[in-house]
Amino acid sequence: MGNPNGFLKVKRDTFAYRPVCERLKDYREVTAIPGAAHSEDQASRCMDCGTPFCHWACPIGNYIPEWNDLVFHKQWAKAFELLRATNNFPEITGRLCPALCEYSCVLGINDDPVTIRENELAIIENAFKRGIIKPVPPGRRSGKRVAVIGSGPAGLAAADQLNRAGHSVTVFERDDKAGGILRYGIPDFKLEKRIIDRRLNILEREGVEFVIRTEAGCDIKTTALIKDFDALCLAGGSRVPRDLRIEGRDLKGIHFAMEYLMQANRRASGETISADRLIDARDKRVVVIGGGDTGADCVGTAHRQGARCVVQLEVMPKPPSGRTDSQPWPRYPLILKTSTSHEEGGERHWSVSTKRFEGKGGHVSKIACVRLEAVMTGKGAAPEMREMAGSDFYIDADLVILAIGFVHPERSGLLDSLGIDLDGRGQVKTDGRFMTSMKGVFASGDMRRGQSLIVWAISEGRQAAHYIDLYLMGKTVLPKF
Repeated sequence: MGNPNGFLKVKRDTFAYRPVCERLKDYREVTAIPGAAHSEDQASRCMDCGTPFCHWACPIGNYIPEWNDLVFHKQWAKAFELLRATNNFPEITGRLCPALCEYSCVLGINDDPVTIRENELAIIENAFKRGIIKPVPPGRRSGKRVAVIGSGPAGLAAADQLNRAGHSVTVFERDDKAGGILRYGIPDFKLEKRIIDRRLNILEREGVEFVIRTEAGCDIKTTALIKDFDALCLAGGSRVPRDLRIEGRDLKGIHFAMEYLMQANRRASGETISADRLIDARDKRVVVIGGGDTGADCVGTAHRQGARCVVQLEVMPKPPSGRTDSQPWPRYPLILKTSTSHEEGGERHWSVSTKRFEGKGGHVSKIACVRLEAVMTGKGAAPEMREMAGSDFYIDADLVILAIGFVHPERSGLLDSLGIDLDGRGQVKTDGRFMTSMKGVFASGDMRRGQSLIVWAISEGRQAAHYIDLYLMGKTVLPKF
């Protein structure tokens, strides 16, 4: 390392956010990316630690100490080349990844960890700003054709890798534009869609073909896909939402999180939604059920739509503010996380179970809830959540958003027509080489792994591409990770 004592001289200084009073008026990105000097100082904190656990924690194996060192030495172009070697879309992970690497940073044992994710974002944005990133089509084509079903992070990563290997790649997307969950599930204040379009433009100029408004297995028959392509990569995600089947669920005003976010993203892009389909939080009392990232995205969206008030409920206990003995370094800890959406207002309540929905005139008006307590039963390491006697209460609600996760991929259409095996959780079952029960058909991302992080989806797409290339050519030039 060029400055092995940098961590002793420089304190962690994260990116600033736009003021709340300003950002609530629009859907633009909340993060304000600083100049190069800031990131060079922060990169100097990366220690000569010997064993970089940050690399161990990263699902795509980023060369973190190496490109931090290059940034410190102002060698930004070389830092980008090293970052590109393992990460197809650092402009995405640099904005959305929960930074598993930072929780495993050696410096984090007794100090604040290195700003790894922000340094990654600074590298890729510097490369775009300086015009370093240009389309580089493969030098020759293999003569093999691969269909990628789904244009989310797993599908795009697989397509990018396979195209680099010289295969002719066609990505099928049923929505109006490519991007999958990145476009329709992530609000613009976290990921502006120009960032996705910038990358898609590069992929197209490198030779990847995108076929939109086309649902594989319906608009294009499964038999045609198998006949026309040498391999298929299924990357359709896990889109069937987990429901809350309690009394009053059929009342109007109760919606799934992805239904709400997809519509909000379409509206932010300028689309008009008919009045009978509109889900709008303006002047409404909004309750978001589910305390995860998706729930937080709904909170931030409701704020921007002008909600009267926003309450977020979580069935599990409030996490600790720091590591506990049961979550030692370098494990990723389950600790309290406050997103930019939470900083913008609203209330959060933990250990609350929703018992029933009540309404007036067929529309939800309030939620009956009960508080829970964690009880250790001795039957396992995790406590059992039990209702507290006499703790029943109500929350007024005009709009309820269910953000309690997803259960498995959609089966009607492509999966049913392929007839491939599913695992015990309903995900697509594959062997150790990402191949399904049908020869030449592979799967990656949430469709195979189950609901997970975007960085894991990119990792899955890269691994699937490795094995598809091996299947097609008998050998592979693509890295496994």
